Amino acid sequence: MVQFKALLAKPWLWSFLGALGVWLITIAYTGGHGAGGMIAAALALAQFTVIVGIGQMFVITLGPGNVDLSLPANIGLASAVAMKVMDGSDSMVAIGLLAALACGMAIGATNYLLIWALRIPPIIATLSASFIIQSADISYGRGLQIKPPPGFADFTNLQFFGIPVLAILTAVFSVAAGIALHRMVYGRSVLAIGQNIRAAWLAGVRVGRIRAVTYTLSGALGGIDGALLAGYFRGANVDIGNEYLLASLAVVVIGGTSVAGGKANVPGIWGAALFLVLLLTMLNTIGVSAGIRLLVTGLVIVAVIAAAGGQSAQR
Repeated sequence: MVQFKALLAKPWLWSFLGALGVWLITIAYTGGHGAGGMIAAALALAQFTVIVGIGQMFVITLGPGNVDLSLPANIGLASAVAMKVMDGSDSMVAIGLLAALACGMAIGATNYLLIWALRIPPIIATLSASFIIQSADISYGRGLQIKPPPGFADFTNLQFFGIPVLAILTAVFSVAAGIALHRMVYGRSVLAIGQNIRAAWLAGVRVGRIRAVTYTLSGALGGIDGALLAGYFRGANVDIGNEYLLASLAVVVIGGTSVAGGKANVPGIWGAALFLVLLLTMLNTIGVSAGIRLLVTGLVIVAVIAAAGGQSAQR
């Protein structure tokens, strides 16, 4: 009984239970048709949200006010850069991925540079950066008709016994992120800064360096996500990352990471991503309009934040 109560106390469990509940409702509505395919499709879409969600999680864990709003523009620009560099050739895939990674890292580093040099809140710095990046993306990527290399496109859509290979690799990366967060000096420093930035500084944590690395990491994950999305959807698009601003924030909150900082949860990112994808699938199956889908998603996020705030107050 004690172990069962301890399990229920895990914040990541509720996101998975929510995903399971939505899936059961959907297959009940469809009479059980396409249950397995729905899971495979959910994994295929959730994997992209998980990648950027982990980056956003590290940023938010730094403490109140820390957030990366440049991710959608970052994803869009990186997708165009990757496709331009690959130029439809399988021999250029590795270089294209490196170019997308470098593009994302440069954006992430610039975000922190704006925060540090101008002494402005991260929400303002990253939002301002997103407008600049989007302008560059429109100039560079608008009308770009280059398709991804066939081998790269096939890889991003490859499945192993019905499970997307990219989702398996993303799960491996998630495990590494969890280890880095709780077992490595960098991750513990992020948690310490989020819990009390002054105490962390007095304890010898190089706050500025850790924050710079974290924003660069978020940018890098946005960049690689853009390249993978371009491969999966068979081409770059200026608007390809638009949905990932709300999604990256939602999976962090629903997954059990504290918006006040100092507390992060990697498994919950997966549960929340699957929950959101399956929720949208259920609403689409029922025939709900796009406006209602956004309203429901927003209400879910507000409800989770309210519940988390209530628990914090009790503690």
